[in-house]
Amino acid sequence: MSSQRVYEQIKNWEEQRLNYEANDFEMIYASWIQDSFQQISPALQDKFFSRLDDWLFHTHAFLQGTNFQMEARERILTIGRIFESDIKQMNDMKKLNVDQLTYIADQQTARSRLYSFAQGGLTGTGGLFLLGVDFPLMLGMNLRTVQLVGLTFGHEMNHPYEMMLSLKVFHAATLPKRLQGAAWEELIEEVRHNPSPYVYEGEDELTGSTWIEQPLKQTFKSLFILMFRKKLFQGIPLVSVAIGAQSNYNLTKRISEFATKFYQYRHLIQQEGI
Repeated sequence: MSSQRVYEQIKNWEEQRLNYEANDFEMIYASWIQDSFQQISPALQDKFFSRLDDWLFHTHAFLQGTNFQMEARERILTIGRIFESDIKQMNDMKKLNVDQLTYIADQQTARSRLYSFAQGGLTGTGGLFLLGVDFPLMLGMNLRTVQLVGLTFGHEMNHPYEMMLSLKVFHAATLPKRLQGAAWEELIEEVRHNPSPYVYEGEDELTGSTWIEQPLKQTFKSLFILMFRKKLFQGIPLVSVAIGAQSNYNLTKRISEFATKFYQYRHLIQQEGI
């Protein structure tokens, strides 16, 4: 049975995250970040992360209204009708089985990874403007990736609950691996105990000192790009381009994998009764 096979694959993936042990370098790096943040006043920290959360909320809402997203919705519905001809709205996508939905989701995330690869390559050319907009662009592109996966599995991303849940998925997917297991369990508990609410009643805070490791990685990536941008091959800074493209591609791949596993699991327990 395909649904049971997918469920077992998810449980194996889940076990890897729950049993992940950070190496010495990761622990030293994490300790350094925490020590650094302790030097900043709590009030300033709260203000910074509150502004960052607001930016994520506004970006999520903005993406929902773009023509790009509307076209993606129609594309998902069109592909869904290949499997089930009476699909008219996003909620009808839940009629499909998990293999069909995963196939459609993989098409959407493959496109997202390609965009991230191209955008990272452009950033790798070393232009200061491109480096400056790299991080907000990456956040926006990867938020959209999570939205597309959620839409594929039949969830309207403009509903308050679905919006907050997708942001939580995005947050969990961008956490360091050593913290993803606990974040995953929290998400699963949420959908088990709240199968189809409209309003999200849990914590509405997203970012924090543990999440800040991802922005710092992006900063280090920018520094490496600047270091190698003068190493030209036929006029092109190939090393910098490779660093930017590979880094952005890997991040989108990690986020899309996490989002797909989550919405697969949600579909299995809510629609297929596993």
